[in-house]
Amino acid sequence: MQDNFLKIRKATIISIIVALLFSAIIVLTIKITAGEKISTAISLINKMSVESAERSREKLVLNSEKKRLEKYPTYGTKYGQLEIDSINLSLPIYLGDTVEILSYGVGHYAGSYFPGEGGSIIYAAHNTPKFFRNLPTVKVGDTIKITTDYGEFHYKVYETQVIHQSESEKLPVQDVEEILMLYTCYPVTGIGHKSHRFVVYAELMEE
Repeated sequence: MQDNFLKIRKATIISIIVALLFSAIIVLTIKITAGEKISTAISLINKMSVESAERSREKLVLNSEKKRLEKYPTYGTKYGQLEIDSINLSLPIYLGDTVEILSYGVGHYAGSYFPGEGGSIIYAAHNTPKFFRNLPTVKVGDTIKITTDYGEFHYKVYETQVIHQSESEKLPVQDVEEILMLYTCYPVTGIGHKSHRFVVYAELMEE
């Protein structure tokens, strides 16, 4: 009788273990599937939001006397195109520099000025092949073109340097002269957190 009891207990324990393993597999499968669907849904919503904002925005106009836009673009919308022929680069420019915005193209730091306003313009992009991977190959003397609804602007590179992420003074916001600053995480290869930034400095060319 004792042997039968031991056999029953052993069988019960095995059944419980199998049931727990089966339940764990089901829960994990549901979590992975749901997680992918949720991530996809969020991505689609964000993309639709950006595209909708782009379609609905009004044309930008620069007041040449005040050197200010009559109306500024909505945060997260595309308002221009950046081109650097020397490295065969052409990317859309969006207002804002969140992780989501930077997944679409070049992000414009909202605390800086716009092209044509006569101050600092600060742009950032990921250091991936699709974006600013080749930024460190830009040379002094290269030309950068920015095209917007209200005009086309050309800048000439006068300096490049590697700075630490804490050196915010190397990316100053000022309104004395129009300076374009492009930066990306450095070095541009490898994975993990990067504590340095590669910065390109360019000045507005006389038209």
